Amino acid sequence: MSMTRSNRPLRWLTATALLLASLPALALAPFKADYQANYMGMQANGTMTLASEAGGKWRYNLAIRNQLADLSQTTVFEEANGRLRPLTSEDRSSLLVKKRNVQALYDWGKGQATWKGDIKPDRAGPIKLKAGDMDALLINLAIARDLAAGKPLTYRMVDEGRIKSMTYRVMGKEQVTVGGKQYEATKVSRVDGNKEQIAWVVPELPVPARLLQREDGRDTLDLQIRAIN
Repeated sequence: MSMTRSNRPLRWLTATALLLASLPALALAPFKADYQANYMGMQANGTMTLASEAGGKWRYNLAIRNQLADLSQTTVFEEANGRLRPLTSEDRSSLLVKKRNVQALYDWGKGQATWKGDIKPDRAGPIKLKAGDMDALLINLAIARDLAAGKPLTYRMVDEGRIKSMTYRVMGKEQVTVGGKQYEATKVSRVDGNKEQIAWVVPELPVPARLLQREDGRDTLDLQIRAIN
């Protein structure tokens, strides 16, 4: 996932292999997480949901809203050989008077990904897909699953006409509070030039308890779970 501060804050927005690498991935289950968000120095409300759909598909959504912005990302995916495989995605943003909408199609039959909407022609694809490729949003789910299973946190992101290799490294343990209860979280980080993405992963939760994006050493987007069910 990496977005600019102005119009791509949801892309994240990715390793050292741990012991226990043979453990299976956590089973997918529907959830809704309410986040306290700070975006561009202003408070916002955030929600993250995972819902099952017909045909073994899943719909994963992240939305953030405040007085300045209305941002939403949705990825429909399936699980294939233990991997989370994107099928379609939509990225919508409304920042003051500027609006943007980009849709993606991950066609695994043809082995390619394409994009349409508010995107430059040279970023529309097609991009050749490889097993294990994910979009930026889906990596959030993969981090929590892979850390719990002791797998390397290394990913190939195929998103908006680009391919980027991403590796998170473990930074240590920290205490986090979710719904008034304290948990021990593993802190992981990825640095890309002047940008850094940090995630706090709790074994009991299906997604990071906190997601933080920094640019030039300043916090630009901070998401912290308030409640999850």
